[in-house]
Amino acid sequence: MISFKQLPIEAKAAVAAGVVFFSMMLSRSYLAEKLDFRTRRWLLRLQMALFANTLMLMGSLHVWRSTVTTFTRSSAASSLCFMLWKIAVFTFLALAHSSFFTLLFLVAEEPYFFSLAAYTCLGAYIILIFFLFTLGSVEQAYKFLAGRGAKAGTGSKNRTALKPVLAVLLTVVLTVVGLLNASQPPTVNSVEIPVHKLPSTMNNLKVVLLSDIHLGPTVGKTKLAMIVRMVKALKPDITVIVGDLSDAEAKIIRPAVEPLGELDSPLGTYFVTGNHEYYTSDVSNWFELLKSFNIQPLHNENVKIVSPKSASDWFCLAGVDDIEADVLRYSGHGMDLKKALR
Repeated sequence: MISFKQLPIEAKAAVAAGVVFFSMMLSRSYLAEKLDFRTRRWLLRLQMALFANTLMLMGSLHVWRSTVTTFTRSSAASSLCFMLWKIAVFTFLALAHSSFFTLLFLVAEEPYFFSLAAYTCLGAYIILIFFLFTLGSVEQAYKFLAGRGAKAGTGSKNRTALKPVLAVLLTVVLTVVGLLNASQPPTVNSVEIPVHKLPSTMNNLKVVLLSDIHLGPTVGKTKLAMIVRMVKALKPDITVIVGDLSDAEAKIIRPAVEPLGELDSPLGTYFVTGNHEYYTSDVSNWFELLKSFNIQPLHNENVKIVSPKSASDWFCLAGVDDIEADVLRYSGHGMDLKKALR
C-alpha cells in the first residue's frame, strides 16, 4: 500500500480538505447541541475557511509550478528580477489564502486595505487558475491532434513557457478591468413585469430590488450609503433586499448598516435571506437589526400590500429562506414555499 508520506502534495491537500469537510459534518451532527451558539458559529466559520484554503492549496501548487518552477532552469533563474518575481508570486498566493480569514478578524465600519488587497488577489487567483487550466487543455489537445505527445523539442519548451506568461497577462488585464468596474456605482436595470390580476390602482407600481451587497471585508458604510441614495432617487413604492446583504455578524458591522434606516418606501422595505446570511450563522440577530431599521424580514411568510388609492385593492408579497439553510441544516430555517404562500 502507498503510505501518506508517499502521496503527491496535491493528494495530501485533497486528503486534508476531506478531513476538514468530514469534521464539519461531524460537528454539525454531534456537537450542535453540546456547544453554545457563539462557539458553534465560530467553529463553523473557521472550518469553512480551512476547507476553502485546503482546496485552494492544490491550485496554489499548480500556480507556483507554472509561474516559478517552470523557469528555474532558465538563464534568468539566478537574477534579482526572478527572485523578486518569486516573492511577488508567494505574496500573491498568501494574500489570496488569507482572504477567508479576514471574514473572521478584519471586519469594521469601513474595509481595511489588507482585506481589499486579499480579495483582489483571490479574484485574480480564480482567473489565473482558469486560464492556466484552459491554456493547458488547449496545449494538450494540440499535442494530441498533431500526434506529438511523445516528442519534446525547442518549440515545446517555448510553448510551455508561453502558457504561464499569457495566463498572467490575461489575469492582470481582467483584474484591472474588474477593479475599475467595482469602483463604479451599481447599474440600475429597469424591467417591466406584467402581473396577472394586479388591481388597476396598483398599475405602474415601482419595486426596487437589491441583491448581493455583501457588507463585510470589502464593502462598508460609505458604499452602502451610496446605494441607499440611489434607491431613494428612484422613489420606489416597495424596496426588497433579496439576500447576501452581509458577510459578517450583525453586532460587529452594525455601524455600517445604519444607512438602511434611510430607506422610506411608502409600501415598506422587505428582506429575505441569501446563502451568505447562513454562512455567518447570525440570522436571528440580523432579523432583529433590520427590524430596528423598519425593514421587515419575510421568513417563509407573506405580507399584505394594500393599494394607497383603494383599501380593497391588495396583493401578497411572499418571501422564502435561501435553500442553503437546508444544506447547512440551519435550525428553524429552510426554504418552505408552501408555508410562505399560506
